[in-house]
Amino acid sequence: MLSHARLESLLRSFPRMTVALVGDLFLDRYLELVPGSHELSIETGLEAYQIHRVRNSAGALGTVMNNLAALGVGMLLPVTVIGDDGHGFDLRQCLRSLPVDESHVLRDPRRLTPTYTKPMRLVDGQWRELNRLDVRTREPLDDAATVQLCQHLLAAFRQADAVIVLDQICEANCGVVNESIREFLRELTRREPHKLVFIDSREFLGQFGCGVLKGNRGEVLLAAGLDPTPEDDALVERSLAQLATQTGRVAFCTLGERGILVAEPNQAPTLVPGYPAKGAVDIVGAGDSATSGIVLASLAGAS
Repeated sequence: MLSHARLESLLRSFPRMTVALVGDLFLDRYLELVPGSHELSIETGLEAYQIHRVRNSAGALGTVMNNLAALGVGMLLPVTVIGDDGHGFDLRQCLRSLPVDESHVLRDPRRLTPTYTKPMRLVDGQWRELNRLDVRTREPLDDAATVQLCQHLLAAFRQADAVIVLDQICEANCGVVNESIREFLRELTRREPHKLVFIDSREFLGQFGCGVLKGNRGEVLLAAGLDPTPEDDALVERSLAQLATQTGRVAFCTLGERGILVAEPNQAPTLVPGYPAKGAVDIVGAGDSATSGIVLASLAGAS
């Protein structure tokens, strides 16, 4: 059990840390509907949503950045590509409230800034999300953009105490973290094996072959080449142990309210129980919170 004094000691060290992050940076845009409004469009006869408040926040990679900032990290170095558009402008405005060096955020006029637009309706005192609108470019980065991204990744890697990789996009090679970036990360980890490179990927965790891997049950099973759906604890443990042995680094599997499964290379995984919370719990973003806490605590010397 972590003592209060030890926790305070860890937290005091976070402002001295610089963390680089590479991956898909989204704008999360929330459109709050006027409560009770149900106005129909004259042109279509469909409901015309009446918006009275717009809230923007950085999402995906930005969610991890928000968590790190809340924990008191000293500096964040995001390495990513967004569009040169209005959504990109709003996204950069969100970043300015964080301890961020934006020099590695590349703007490409040929691409859309990834955006989740979420209409929200108040129902029985609770905001409920309606059909989400997803905006992003569904084509791979071109070679020139990838080369430029690698150059910025190298600069950020050299400056940072740790690197977090967030591979959000499910289509192969259509996000920031494509095969060229994965290969470059493998090269960087070979050059500096003691630098923490922490990797989270929805679909391609098993294709990195380097760094500290973290996924949920389905992602870990998929990374091991298995069906991601079985509720088989023993299979998850074997798969996580396999990933840790392949990379030679510790690997993590989040298990919701049960806690986190931790595997060291060539050792049986250990379950670290979750701390119970009372009342309603919103689990969205829990994996990103785990990433943020694990990375900063590891840099601070926690075991």
